Amino acid sequence: MDEPIRHPLAYARFLRGWPQSELVARMHRAARMRPEGLRCGADKAAVSRWENGRKKPDAESQLLIADAFDVPASDLERYPWPHWLPGREEPVQLGSTYTVHALRDAQRAVMDHERRTFLTYSALALAGLASQWATLEPDRLTPAADGTYVDDALMSWLEETGTKLTALPTEKRQYMIKLAEAHMDTVTDLLERGRSSDPTKQRLHLLASSLASTCGWYRFDQGQHYAAGKLWHAALSNAHTARDRDQGAGVLSDFAYQAIWLGKPQAAVEPLSQALIHTRHPAARSALHLRRARAHAAMGNAGACLQDLKDAEVALLTDTPDPAPSWCQWMSTADLAVDSGQCMLDLGRTQEAHNRIEEGLSLLPRSRDKTRGVFRTYEARSLIQAQEIEQALAVSTESLDLAQRIGAVRCVKLVRDLAPAFRPYKSVNGVPELLERLRAC
Repeated sequence: MDEPIRHPLAYARFLRGWPQSELVARMHRAARMRPEGLRCGADKAAVSRWENGRKKPDAESQLLIADAFDVPASDLERYPWPHWLPGREEPVQLGSTYTVHALRDAQRAVMDHERRTFLTYSALALAGLASQWATLEPDRLTPAADGTYVDDALMSWLEETGTKLTALPTEKRQYMIKLAEAHMDTVTDLLERGRSSDPTKQRLHLLASSLASTCGWYRFDQGQHYAAGKLWHAALSNAHTARDRDQGAGVLSDFAYQAIWLGKPQAAVEPLSQALIHTRHPAARSALHLRRARAHAAMGNAGACLQDLKDAEVALLTDTPDPAPSWCQWMSTADLAVDSGQCMLDLGRTQEAHNRIEEGLSLLPRSRDKTRGVFRTYEARSLIQAQEIEQALAVSTESLDLAQRIGAVRCVKLVRDLAPAFRPYKSVNGVPELLERLRAC
């Protein structure tokens, strides 16, 4: 298996076929060619530090790297490091012309997930997608001119099968994901070559969006963030063409959750804000406010976080006769309580965090095991901060067992990230065993 490429600089070298020494040589050559006579102190060790994320090249080094790759200096002003490097991902535009392209691009990303493991959409790219979704008028649907005719009977069967696949619990989804991806491929084929009426074409796009969203969550749970982003891009493109604002808002929320999870909360705020402007259902608005609160808390914006938490609670308690959109039917007082607790943790309010997380876990139904595992990890972190180590140990062990059973790699990683917090307590019975288990998994 190829070694994964974990940084845009390494990927840029990969595209050129350059070892680190070649990049260093080209940077020194660029320094000599510069009229201002820049001094280049780069060596292979420096390149390794840049590619491992341990250090960021200074402005002069970035200029020489740009010279080495023939990147115009204007790109350094438009994009922050490392997003101006060759090979960056530019999202496909929204619109019916690009929906199949986005789906095929997502399928290629699933096949290529072992390579560009660093890639997710930047804050600029996400903001651009959110803006397109909010302002562009969806194109008129155009039925294909040849191929299979999709009648009501076939469309109903496709939707019923899709509903069963997307409604599977996480524990079963790990065994059925190939069926979901195959079903998405069938729907993509029909969009590309089939014939149908405009209403049926719209249903096909909405089904494609739902399937791509579900497959994206599976890839996200496996830690395959590049593939997840591509699948969610396809989901957003098809939701936009199907003129389903609620489905599109849900996909923007998925992008935002991924950004927060990867420690890039600033990238989550704009998509969530756009989704809130164009979404009316109280459950959807509550979920969006809650995720934006998480982003604000991670950035230390206490005032904005607390306001979003208040708005999330008000929306959740608002009665409506309309059913919640499928993407947020899970939203409940349990989610509000636990995610509020995580916000409190980020803001340094440990005891309040512990109380809210404990409350939320008591309300969570047993059917939501993946969510329970994530919430348990939040609880463990609050217990460690409160120095209740034996209880934190029990909760962490439960969370790890659950994450491994349901095959959620990112949830395993979430527990593994607790290891540094446990290390000062190696004298506590059971902690060394947990640390060894976390090291091995």
